[in-house]
Amino acid sequence: MLLKKIQTKIYNVRRQKVMLDFDLAEMYEVENRALKQAVKRNIDRFPDDFMFQLTKPEWTEVITNCDNLPENIKFSPATPFAFTEQGVAMLSSILKSKKALQVNIAIIRAFVFMRQYALTHEDLTANLKRLETKYDKQFADVYEALNYLVGEKQKQVDFEKRKRIGYKQ
Repeated sequence: MLLKKIQTKIYNVRRQKVMLDFDLAEMYEVENRALKQAVKRNIDRFPDDFMFQLTKPEWTEVITNCDNLPENIKFSPATPFAFTEQGVAMLSSILKSKKALQVNIAIIRAFVFMRQYALTHEDLTANLKRLETKYDKQFADVYEALNYLVGEKQKQVDFEKRKRIGYKQ
């Protein structure tokens, strides 16, 4: 159950899967302000590929696309920090509570599960494309015959529409 809850709090920003600071603060049961202060005190542990701050346009897009954001967060003047999987792992080194450790393990498992699911999905897509390519060649004659029949039907419709000449009753 916790895994599904965590998965709903993972967003796609800058083509990366990230979690936002206010969601992490809620899970770790600390104030968002305290989490941000701890990160700022240890900023050298969070390079750009571990954490970044959302720009105003990115934050607006997240607000627009996500229905499950808390109302008080949407109108905050400060944009949130976004933590990648490595950034979430680094948080456990600066938030040393037992709760933070347990939540961190669950979050890392959620990221791993999502990565495995994405890889499986990519494999299926690749297999489907391979099958399509394989069978498209075999059914080329069928496609050609269908196109011919569609063309003949169109000619027949055009023939019926033309003005008849000759004796009319």
